[in-house]
Amino acid sequence: MILVTAAFGNQGRLLVPKLLEAGQPVRACVRSEASAEALHALGVHDIVVGDISEPTTVKRAVRGIEKIYHVGPTVHPRERDMGFAIIDAARAEGVQHFVFSSVLHAITTDLVQHEIKRDIEEYLLSSGLEFTILQPSNYMLAWRLRPAFDRGVFELAWSLDRRQSMVDLGDVTDVVRIVLTNSEQHAGATYELVGPGRYTAHELGAIIAGVLERPIEVRHIAPDTFLKGRFGDADPAQFPYESKVLRAILTRYSSHDFIGNPNVLTWLLQRPPTTFEEFVRGQYAIFTRTHA
Repeated sequence: MILVTAAFGNQGRLLVPKLLEAGQPVRACVRSEASAEALHALGVHDIVVGDISEPTTVKRAVRGIEKIYHVGPTVHPRERDMGFAIIDAARAEGVQHFVFSSVLHAITTDLVQHEIKRDIEEYLLSSGLEFTILQPSNYMLAWRLRPAFDRGVFELAWSLDRRQSMVDLGDVTDVVRIVLTNSEQHAGATYELVGPGRYTAHELGAIIAGVLERPIEVRHIAPDTFLKGRFGDADPAQFPYESKVLRAILTRYSSHDFIGNPNVLTWLLQRPPTTFEEFVRGQYAIFTRTHA
Protein backbone atom coordinates (compact mmCIF):
# COMPACT_ATOMS: atom_id res chain seq x y z
CA MET A 1 0.00 0.00 0.00
CA ILE A 2 1.15 3.55 -0.81
CA LEU A 3 0.74 6.43 1.63
CA VAL A 4 0.31 9.87 0.05
CA THR A 5 0.59 12.82 2.42
CA ALA A 6 -1.11 16.12 1.56
CA ALA A 7 -3.26 13.86 -0.57
CA PHE A 8 -5.71 16.57 -1.63
CA GLY A 9 -3.13 19.27 -2.29
CA ASN A 10 -1.85 20.50 -5.64
CA GLN A 11 -0.04 17.25 -6.34
CA GLY A 12 -2.21 14.81 -4.43
CA ARG A 13 -5.48 15.48 -6.20
CA LEU A 14 -3.78 14.72 -9.53
CA LEU A 15 -1.63 11.85 -8.30
CA VAL A 16 -4.15 9.77 -6.37
CA PRO A 17 -6.40 9.02 -9.39
CA LYS A 18 -3.32 8.02 -11.40
CA LEU A 19 -2.22 5.57 -8.72
CA LEU A 20 -5.72 4.10 -8.46
CA GLU A 21 -5.90 3.76 -12.25
CA ALA A 22 -2.57 1.89 -12.12
CA GLY A 23 -4.14 -0.55 -9.64
CA GLN A 24 -2.16 0.67 -6.63
CA PRO A 25 -3.83 0.62 -3.20
CA VAL A 26 -3.64 4.09 -1.66
CA ARG A 27 -3.89 5.45 1.84
CA ALA A 28 -4.46 9.21 1.86
CA CYS A 29 -3.46 11.51 4.69
CA VAL A 30 -5.33 14.83 4.79
CA ARG A 31 -6.02 17.61 7.26
CA SER A 32 -9.81 17.96 6.94
CA GLU A 33 -12.96 15.92 6.64
CA ALA A 34 -13.90 17.89 3.52
CA SER A 35 -10.71 16.69 1.80
CA ALA A 36 -11.42 13.16 2.99
CA GLU A 37 -14.90 13.25 1.49
CA ALA A 38 -13.55 14.50 -1.84
CA LEU A 39 -10.97 11.69 -1.96
CA HIS A 40 -13.58 9.12 -0.96
CA ALA A 41 -15.60 10.24 -3.98
CA LEU A 42 -12.54 9.54 -6.14
CA GLY A 43 -12.43 5.97 -4.86
CA VAL A 44 -10.02 6.21 -1.90
CA HIS A 45 -11.36 4.25 1.06
CA ASP A 46 -8.32 4.23 3.36
CA ILE A 47 -8.02 7.79 4.64
CA VAL A 48 -6.30 9.21 7.73
CA VAL A 49 -7.56 12.61 8.81
CA GLY A 50 -5.25 14.58 11.08
CA ASP A 51 -2.24 16.80 11.48
CA ILE A 52 0.86 15.02 10.17
CA SER A 53 2.91 16.94 12.75
CA GLU A 54 1.16 14.98 15.53
CA PRO A 55 2.90 11.68 16.48
CA THR A 56 -0.37 9.77 16.75
CA THR A 57 -1.37 10.82 13.23
CA VAL A 58 2.01 9.83 11.79
CA LYS A 59 1.86 6.40 13.42
CA ARG A 60 -1.66 5.75 12.13
CA ALA A 61 -0.68 6.93 8.66
CA VAL A 62 2.39 4.70 8.21
CA ARG A 63 1.06 1.52 9.86
CA GLY A 64 1.22 -1.34 7.35
CA ILE A 65 2.52 0.91 4.56
CA GLU A 66 5.08 -0.30 2.00
CA LYS A 67 5.75 2.97 0.14
CA ILE A 68 5.39 6.65 1.01
CA TYR A 69 5.13 9.77 -1.10
CA HIS A 70 5.67 12.70 1.22
CA VAL A 71 4.73 16.23 0.21
CA GLY A 72 5.50 18.78 2.90
CA PRO A 73 2.93 21.46 3.70
CA THR A 74 3.31 24.79 1.95
CA VAL A 75 4.95 27.51 4.06
CA HIS A 76 4.48 25.71 7.37
CA PRO A 77 6.73 26.54 10.35
CA ARG A 78 6.97 22.85 11.33
CA GLU A 79 7.70 21.48 7.85
CA ARG A 80 11.17 20.29 8.85
CA ASP A 81 9.89 18.53 11.97
CA MET A 82 7.12 16.87 9.97
CA GLY A 83 9.62 15.57 7.44
CA PHE A 84 11.91 14.17 10.13
CA ALA A 85 8.99 12.59 11.99
CA ILE A 86 7.57 10.74 9.01
CA ILE A 87 11.02 9.48 8.03
CA ASP A 88 11.50 8.17 11.58
CA ALA A 89 8.09 6.51 11.49
CA ALA A 90 8.81 4.98 8.08
CA ARG A 91 12.07 3.52 9.35
CA ALA A 92 10.37 2.08 12.43
CA GLU A 93 7.62 0.55 10.26
CA GLY A 94 10.08 -0.95 7.77
CA VAL A 95 8.78 1.02 4.77
CA GLN A 96 10.31 -0.27 1.54
CA HIS A 97 10.53 2.96 -0.46
CA PHE A 98 10.27 6.60 0.62
CA VAL A 99 9.74 9.16 -2.14
CA PHE A 100 10.19 12.78 -1.12
CA SER A 101 8.88 15.86 -2.93
CA SER A 102 11.69 18.35 -2.52
CA VAL A 103 12.49 21.37 -4.69
CA LEU A 104 14.84 22.35 -7.51
CA HIS A 105 18.16 23.66 -6.15
CA ALA A 106 17.47 22.76 -2.54
CA ILE A 107 21.01 23.94 -1.74
CA THR A 108 19.86 27.55 -2.18
CA THR A 109 19.76 28.24 1.53
CA ASP A 110 18.74 31.91 1.35
CA LEU A 111 15.35 30.49 0.40
CA VAL A 112 13.90 29.34 3.71
CA GLN A 113 11.76 26.54 2.34
CA HIS A 114 14.68 25.26 0.25
CA GLU A 115 16.90 25.02 3.31
CA ILE A 116 14.19 23.03 5.09
CA LYS A 117 13.84 20.60 2.19
CA ARG A 118 17.62 20.30 1.95
CA ASP A 119 17.71 19.28 5.61
CA ILE A 120 14.95 16.70 5.06
CA GLU A 121 16.86 15.34 2.05
CA GLU A 122 19.96 14.90 4.23
CA TYR A 123 17.93 13.24 6.98
CA LEU A 124 16.42 10.83 4.45
CA LEU A 125 19.83 10.04 2.98
CA SER A 126 21.05 9.12 6.47
CA SER A 127 17.96 7.09 7.41
CA GLY A 128 18.87 3.78 5.79
CA LEU A 129 15.59 3.80 3.85
CA GLU A 130 15.40 3.18 0.14
CA PHE A 131 14.60 6.61 -1.26
CA THR A 132 13.91 8.69 -4.32
CA ILE A 133 14.11 12.47 -4.15
CA LEU A 134 12.18 14.55 -6.66
CA GLN A 135 13.20 18.19 -7.19
CA PRO A 136 10.56 20.05 -9.24
CA SER A 137 10.97 23.62 -10.41
CA ASN A 138 8.21 26.22 -10.02
CA TYR A 139 4.82 24.79 -10.85
CA MET A 140 2.65 25.96 -13.70
CA LEU A 141 -0.44 26.87 -11.68
CA ALA A 142 -3.89 27.62 -13.00
CA TRP A 143 -4.59 30.37 -10.46
CA ARG A 144 -1.68 32.43 -11.78
CA LEU A 145 -3.42 32.58 -15.15
CA ARG A 146 -6.83 33.61 -13.86
CA PRO A 147 -6.15 37.42 -13.84
CA ALA A 148 -4.96 37.16 -17.44
CA PHE A 149 -8.09 35.28 -18.48
CA ASP A 150 -10.40 37.56 -16.49
CA ARG A 151 -8.79 40.99 -16.82
CA GLY A 152 -5.99 40.72 -19.35
CA VAL A 153 -3.29 41.12 -16.66
CA PHE A 154 -0.42 38.77 -15.84
CA GLU A 155 1.10 39.57 -12.44
CA LEU A 156 4.27 38.54 -10.65
CA ALA A 157 5.67 39.73 -7.33
CA TRP A 158 9.35 39.46 -8.32
CA SER A 159 11.46 41.00 -11.08
CA LEU A 160 9.75 40.79 -14.45
CA ASP A 161 13.15 40.45 -16.14
CA ARG A 162 14.47 37.43 -14.25
CA ARG A 163 14.15 34.03 -15.89
CA GLN A 164 12.42 31.01 -14.41
CA SER A 165 11.98 27.39 -15.38
CA MET A 166 8.62 25.81 -14.68
CA VAL A 167 7.03 22.38 -14.71
CA ASP A 168 3.51 21.10 -15.23
CA LEU A 169 2.00 19.35 -12.20
CA GLY A 170 0.57 16.74 -14.54
CA ASP A 171 4.11 15.84 -15.62
CA VAL A 172 5.33 15.78 -12.01
CA THR A 173 2.58 13.41 -10.92
CA ASP A 174 3.20 11.21 -13.95
CA VAL A 175 6.79 10.86 -12.72
CA VAL A 176 5.63 10.08 -9.19
CA ARG A 177 3.40 7.31 -10.53
CA ILE A 178 6.31 5.92 -12.56
CA VAL A 179 8.66 5.99 -9.58
CA LEU A 180 6.20 4.45 -7.11
CA THR A 181 5.17 1.65 -9.46
CA ASN A 182 8.77 0.84 -10.48
CA SER A 183 10.61 1.30 -7.19
CA GLU A 184 13.60 -0.92 -7.98
CA GLN A 185 14.47 1.14 -11.06
CA HIS A 186 14.39 4.46 -9.23
CA ALA A 187 15.63 3.71 -5.70
CA GLY A 188 18.59 5.85 -4.69
CA ALA A 189 17.90 8.48 -7.36
CA THR A 190 17.57 12.23 -7.11
CA TYR A 191 15.75 13.70 -10.10
CA GLU A 192 15.41 17.33 -11.16
CA LEU A 193 11.96 17.85 -12.72
CA VAL A 194 12.08 20.84 -15.03
CA GLY A 195 9.94 21.70 -18.02
CA PRO A 196 11.24 23.26 -21.24
CA GLY A 197 12.01 26.97 -21.49
CA ARG A 198 13.50 29.71 -19.33
CA TYR A 199 11.07 32.60 -19.30
CA THR A 200 10.94 36.19 -18.18
CA ALA A 201 7.53 37.48 -17.11
CA HIS A 202 7.34 39.42 -20.37
CA GLU A 203 7.85 36.22 -22.37
CA LEU A 204 5.22 34.42 -20.32
CA GLY A 205 2.81 37.29 -20.96
CA ALA A 206 3.51 37.10 -24.69
CA ILE A 207 2.71 33.37 -24.71
CA ILE A 208 -0.55 33.97 -22.85
CA ALA A 209 -1.44 36.79 -25.25
CA GLY A 210 -0.81 34.47 -28.20
CA VAL A 211 -3.17 31.85 -26.81
CA LEU A 212 -5.87 34.38 -25.94
CA GLU A 213 -5.33 36.31 -29.18
CA ARG A 214 -5.50 39.62 -27.34
CA PRO A 215 -2.99 41.90 -25.60
CA ILE A 216 -1.89 41.06 -22.05
CA GLU A 217 -0.49 43.57 -19.59
CA VAL A 218 2.46 42.25 -17.58
CA ARG A 219 2.49 43.87 -14.16
CA HIS A 220 4.79 43.77 -11.14
CA ILE A 221 3.15 43.48 -7.72
CA ALA A 222 4.95 45.15 -4.80
CA PRO A 223 5.92 42.67 -2.07
CA ASP A 224 3.70 44.36 0.54
CA THR A 225 0.75 44.25 -1.86
CA PHE A 226 1.43 40.59 -2.57
CA LEU A 227 1.53 39.72 1.13
CA LYS A 228 -1.70 41.57 1.81
CA GLY A 229 -3.33 39.59 -0.99
CA ARG A 230 -1.93 36.37 0.41
CA PHE A 231 -3.32 36.91 3.90
CA GLY A 232 -6.58 38.61 2.97
CA ASP A 233 -7.90 40.96 5.63
CA ALA A 234 -5.33 39.79 8.19
CA ASP A 235 -2.19 41.77 8.97
CA PRO A 236 0.89 39.96 7.52
CA ALA A 237 2.62 40.69 10.85
CA GLN A 238 0.32 38.06 12.36
CA PHE A 239 2.10 35.48 10.20
CA PRO A 240 5.79 36.17 10.81
CA TYR A 241 7.11 32.82 9.56
CA GLU A 242 5.01 32.78 6.41
CA SER A 243 5.92 36.41 5.69
CA LYS A 244 9.61 35.63 6.15
CA VAL A 245 9.44 32.71 3.71
CA LEU A 246 7.52 34.64 1.07
CA ARG A 247 9.77 37.71 1.31
CA ALA A 248 12.82 35.48 0.90
CA ILE A 249 11.29 34.03 -2.29
CA LEU A 250 10.54 37.46 -3.73
CA THR A 251 14.03 38.74 -2.88
CA ARG A 252 15.82 35.75 -4.39
CA TYR A 253 13.71 35.65 -7.55
CA SER A 254 14.24 39.37 -8.06
CA SER A 255 18.02 39.09 -7.85
CA HIS A 256 18.71 35.70 -9.47
CA ASP A 257 17.26 33.52 -12.22
CA PHE A 258 15.71 30.21 -11.13
CA ILE A 259 16.41 27.82 -13.96
CA GLY A 260 17.03 24.15 -14.69
CA ASN A 261 17.26 21.62 -17.50
CA PRO A 262 14.46 19.42 -18.92
CA ASN A 263 16.62 16.42 -19.91
CA VAL A 264 15.90 14.32 -16.81
CA LEU A 265 12.15 14.93 -16.96
CA THR A 266 12.11 14.07 -20.68
CA TRP A 267 13.91 10.78 -19.99
CA LEU A 268 11.59 9.85 -17.14
CA LEU A 269 8.41 10.60 -19.08
CA GLN A 270 9.71 9.09 -22.33
CA ARG A 271 8.04 12.02 -24.08
CA PRO A 272 8.53 15.79 -24.36
CA PRO A 273 7.44 17.57 -21.17
CA THR A 274 4.49 19.95 -21.30
CA THR A 275 5.39 23.43 -22.54
CA PHE A 276 4.03 26.58 -20.94
CA GLU A 277 2.02 27.31 -24.09
CA GLU A 278 0.43 23.85 -23.97
CA PHE A 279 -0.41 24.40 -20.31
CA VAL A 280 -2.01 27.79 -21.02
CA ARG A 281 -4.05 26.37 -23.89
CA GLY A 282 -5.32 23.56 -21.70
CA GLN A 283 -6.26 25.89 -18.86
CA TYR A 284 -7.91 28.39 -21.19
CA ALA A 285 -10.02 25.61 -22.71
CA ILE A 286 -11.22 24.72 -19.19
CA PHE A 287 -11.85 28.38 -18.41
CA THR A 288 -13.92 28.98 -21.55
CA ARG A 289 -16.00 25.84 -20.93
CA THR A 290 -16.79 26.82 -17.36
CA HIS A 291 -17.55 30.46 -18.24
CA ALA A 292 -19.56 29.91 -21.37
